Amino acid sequence: MKKEKIYAVVDLETTGGKASMEKVIEVAIVLFDGEKILDKWETLVHPERSIPSMITRITGINDEMVVDAPKFYEVAKKIVEMTEGAIFVAHNVRFDYLFLREEFQRLGFTFSRKQLCTVRLSRMAFPGLKSYGLSNLIRHFKIPIKNRHRAMGDTLATVDVLRRILTNDGNAESMEDLINLGVKESRLPKNVDIETLHALPEECGVYFFHDMDGDVAYIGKSANIKKRVAQHFAKASSKASKLQRHVEDISFELTGSELIALLYESQLIKEMKPYINRAQRNTQFPFMIYSFLDPNGYTAFNIAKNNIKNRKAYNMISEYTSQGSAKGFLGRVREEYELCATLCDLDTSRPCFNFHIHQCNGACKQEESVDTYNERAQEAILKLSTVFDEDFFILDVGRTKEEISVILVQDKVCKGFGYIDKEYAGSYIETLLDCIKPYPAYPETTRIIRRFLKKNKGLKIVKLDKRYTEEVF
Repeated sequence: MKKEKIYAVVDLETTGGKASMEKVIEVAIVLFDGEKILDKWETLVHPERSIPSMITRITGINDEMVVDAPKFYEVAKKIVEMTEGAIFVAHNVRFDYLFLREEFQRLGFTFSRKQLCTVRLSRMAFPGLKSYGLSNLIRHFKIPIKNRHRAMGDTLATVDVLRRILTNDGNAESMEDLINLGVKESRLPKNVDIETLHALPEECGVYFFHDMDGDVAYIGKSANIKKRVAQHFAKASSKASKLQRHVEDISFELTGSELIALLYESQLIKEMKPYINRAQRNTQFPFMIYSFLDPNGYTAFNIAKNNIKNRKAYNMISEYTSQGSAKGFLGRVREEYELCATLCDLDTSRPCFNFHIHQCNGACKQEESVDTYNERAQEAILKLSTVFDEDFFILDVGRTKEEISVILVQDKVCKGFGYIDKEYAGSYIETLLDCIKPYPAYPETTRIIRRFLKKNKGLKIVKLDKRYTEEVF
């Protein structure tokens, strides 16, 4: 007998829009079986901070109203009980779901539910509307509502919208796709079902696909493991077919830090060499790019074999698996920074061919000033470089709220990474060194760190020449 679905329709009011910074001030949950309301519950929540005046103007909830309200930890069990085994539904589900996940995470617990978004469902069920915001749907369907922008009022309006979607022919398959993360069960490996996917964490880390012998066939990383694993099976592709044939089980390891997930994935692929992974498996880098000043003072580049003799003789910038990949990378950087092909050993003529087609400023004819050219060349060196010129730690989020992650860069390369309790992070540098688990350094490791730091400029950097780490978080 097919089990009937229960929908836990939820709405929250909060102190602001960012889950990591703001707090819940009101919760409403309505249990709905598709035809009738089974149960409903609502409560104000003391946010343990003041409520901004803008939020009070929108919701009518002020500090006086929540002064005697329970704190979130006092209502957490009720939220778990009411949503257990149900499909979590909200209008713009990402907002409400992320807020509850964050509140539970602050308490040290993981909140995970199957989800449905009535905004997405409404777009499919009622095409052609100007807007799919709750206010517009209320007006369009003339939904009776009391206390708009209060949790229970908005929840009951969302229940009405959900009821209309469920009674609209042809929506069952779309709803099932959304509930099942876009994955059809027929595309899953034989021993992996939808419930296995739903049991995966919506957190950052590395995941492993195991074959029938228990060997690791594929390694991946993601800021949301459940979502990324589902994507592997959501669409028909040659890779998805290969995974479907080989995968028997899925495991994972949480990292908290997205940077550590990137580094750990790269290290594990090199160490375990899973046969479905193609990228990042190389551990040998027999060619290098180095830089030098030519007789006229211009910064020039060349490619050489990566051996002990050349590493001592030349100013090595980066390492490569083949001469072709070194030349290709150098060619792309040359184009990006408008460098001279002759000075990059990509052209033997003087002036270079690019000068004739106005894609070189004339360094090969000494028509461009040395200082101007070398300034761009230095930027190119940073782009190419797989070594660091400083020793430092990168401090990032940990796997829990009580810890931070630590990545060590020393002697030009990444030495490893680890975790430490927050309470010890603001102490001696030696304390951070003690938590590092060493890993081999590869050129990709440095590139991963450089790219990540460029995109995430807010990460805490601590130089090794300091005695103390200072306050970090």
